[in-house]
Amino acid sequence: MGRLALLLSLVLACAVVAPAFADTPPGTTTTTTTTTTTAAPTVPDGVVLGGVAIGGLAADAATSAVVQRFSRPVVLRVGRSTVSVSPAALGVKIWADTAVAKALTVAPNTSLGLRAGVDRTRVAAYVARLARRLNRDPSSSRLLLRNFRPLVTPSQTGLRIEVGATARLLEDELAHGTRAPIRVPAKVLAPQTSTTTIGSVIVIRRSSNLLTLYNGAHYVRQFHVATGQSIYPTPLGRFQIVVKWKNPTWYPPTQDAWAKGLKPVPPGPNNPLGTRWMGIDSPGVGIHGTDEPASIGYSESHGCVRMLVPDAEWLFDHVAVGTPVFIVSS
Repeated sequence: MGRLALLLSLVLACAVVAPAFADTPPGTTTTTTTTTTTAAPTVPDGVVLGGVAIGGLAADAATSAVVQRFSRPVVLRVGRSTVSVSPAALGVKIWADTAVAKALTVAPNTSLGLRAGVDRTRVAAYVARLARRLNRDPSSSRLLLRNFRPLVTPSQTGLRIEVGATARLLEDELAHGTRAPIRVPAKVLAPQTSTTTIGSVIVIRRSSNLLTLYNGAHYVRQFHVATGQSIYPTPLGRFQIVVKWKNPTWYPPTQDAWAKGLKPVPPGPNNPLGTRWMGIDSPGVGIHGTDEPASIGYSESHGCVRMLVPDAEWLFDHVAVGTPVFIVSS
């Protein structure tokens, strides 16, 4: 009985323990994975590159900001004209990524310089084209006669762009990217004559026996004169004063029969030229005083234009060699 009881207790123990292993699930082990994200490096605060504040920006954003600044058009001002040119059209190169890589390594508040690459040949060619486009020659005023009055056309100044100096300024601006407008150096060329430099103009109306003095196109004073007889007419056309003499000596013209046998007359009250002679570029013809005041207002001379002595003296003081003289028939 003792052995039987022992065997029975072992069988019961096995029956109780075995179901416990069958109903209990196997143990489970849980593994936790941690993901670490590395932030993109940024440029230290306060860093300036080529005049562009890039502090606190990531490399790509900093590069984009620098490229944008150096890619802006350059503005050039020539007088009242304004033109612009793209840096890309002139072959400008910007090594922004390399410069930004360096900027990532510097201390905060560092200022770094940056120069773009400039193609000097293309810049020189552009400035030469600009000069051909904008250069102009000066245009002088023209003196005309309309309705027996002087007409002075407007003048225009000329312009010559200083090509070398302009190219240097443009190269510097492209390299540094500041984009301040460039005032193109140029020379202003003055016309030979303008409305303010025409000066005195004489108009003689032969049939009316009138001499009028103008300053350019502006009336100054008018005089009654004597002009040539029908057989010795005062010449018509445009002339100029070529000589001025005070107290001249009169010499008889050798080519005219009326003066044959006459002798020179020295200065004095009986001198046919009075006290002033203003010769024009028509042989033997001039404007002068006269010792025959009664002839004024008539066609009485041998081709010259006679004036009262005081009038001739006044005119003499208000004209110069080179003064234009228009003689018309009316």
